[in-house]
Formats: sequence, C-alpha cells, structure tokens
Amino acid sequence: MKDAFGAPQSLLVLGGTSEIALATARRLIARRTRTVWLAGRPSPALDAAAASLRELRAQPDAAAVHTVPFDALDPAAHEDALGKVFAEGDIDMVLLAFGVLGDQAHDEQTPLAAVRVAQTNYTGAVSAGLTCANALRAQGHGSLVVLSSVAGERARRANFIYGSSKAGLDAFAQGLGDALHGTGVHVMVVRPGFVRTRMTAGLTEAPLATTPEAVAYAIEQGLRRRSETVWVPGTLRVVMSALRHLPRPVYRRCVSAAGGGRFVDG
Repeated sequence: MKDAFGAPQSLLVLGGTSEIALATARRLIARRTRTVWLAGRPSPALDAAAASLRELRAQPDAAAVHTVPFDALDPAAHEDALGKVFAEGDIDMVLLAFGVLGDQAHDEQTPLAAVRVAQTNYTGAVSAGLTCANALRAQGHGSLVVLSSVAGERARRANFIYGSSKAGLDAFAQGLGDALHGTGVHVMVVRPGFVRTRMTAGLTEAPLATTPEAVAYAIEQGLRRRSETVWVPGTLRVVMSALRHLPRPVYRRCVSAAGGGRFVDG
C-alpha cells in the first residue's frame, strides 16, 4: 500500500532499462519505495539497471530490487510472467515504459520492420497493460502509469509510424482509465516531448526538450495529485492544443519551418 505521503511502497517497471523508468525508480526509492521489479528481456543492461538501483540503499532498510523476464513481443507469456510478480505481493504502481523508435525511412520501405514497431509500442502494451490492470483491480488499489508521447497527438511526416503507435497507446490508456474508474485503480497517461536519452541521441533536438529526471519529477507530482494526464514540460499542453487544430497544409508548413521534421517527439 502507499504510505501516508502517497508514495508507492512497491513498483513494477515494464521496460526495466528505460532511462525515464530508472530515473523514476531512483526518485521513488529516495522517497520510500521498498520493492522494485524491473521487467525486461534478460541482458547485461537489465542486470546493470538493477544493480544501479540496489546501490542507492546500503542501509538495512534497503529497497529490494528484482528482475523478471519480460518481452513486449511475446504477449502469450505476459500473464504468466507478470502474474508471478503480483503473486509475491501487492504492487502499488506499474510503470509501462517500454517502446522503440524505429527508423522511419527504413521502416517505410520494410513493412515488417514497421509492424515490429507497432507490435512493440501498441500490441505489446495492450497485452501487458490489461494484464497489470486486471491484477491491480483484483487487489483493489494501485496506479498504472503509461508513458505515451506528444508524437501521438498528431502524425508528422518524420515519424508517423512511431507516432501512430503512440496515438493508439494513448487512446488505449485513456479508455482503460475510464474502465477502471471507481475500482480503486488509477491510470495516468504521461506525454513527454523530446527527451534526451540514448534513444534520441544523434537526432536534432526538438523545442521544449526535457530530461528523464524532469519526466520522473512530473510523474511523482502527477501521482500525488491523482492526475489523469501529465505533459512534460507542462507548456506542451498549450502548444499541442494549437497544433492539433491547424489545417493540414498549414501544419505541414509549420513542421517544415521547425527544421524539416528530423527530430522526434517523445
């Protein structure tokens, strides 16, 4: 259960090597989180992520950090893999943080590669999200935090494959939040803009760029407020509201003027 200050005592991260997820876990461990599960494909990177979190607490009350095998592209295994986590005890917060950017130019010419992006970012998230949502509903409490992106707000020429998968994820998460209303389970959609991570390294930086630590702070604040939607930075809410309603010819010119669309959102 969450403590008197609203901080989750237990955290399950889907996408255990995500820089945003790890920044969030570090922040929550510093507050009072005592059990962390990092779900991801077994790899040295996942082991290193777990080790980095264990190093944060050398005291007797150190956070227990575990890893669990999880593959977004293997939905048939999700219920069994994640069910084992919930069988160990209640989970106060699930952070759905996995996703791939893909290579727009390559993926347009290689449909199976585009499908892989969609299956990871959307289909895998639907499967894992529903699995966790059902477990949270059964325990009667908890938060499901879904990392979406401003890229899903309106398709852009430069990354419409990635953006469309995030648009589907965003709509799914909103609907799931409505479905869980009144059950004790809280769903929060997080829409970052350009985040400086390994995934975006080498890309032209978009306006209003942010960091994993800033997103982590916004997630923590959103949890305290029981927010349903969080924008990072907050000014993106106004910016995207305006861009969403621009006529398509005007929108295309605006994107082109902003730098040819070589950057990526989210």
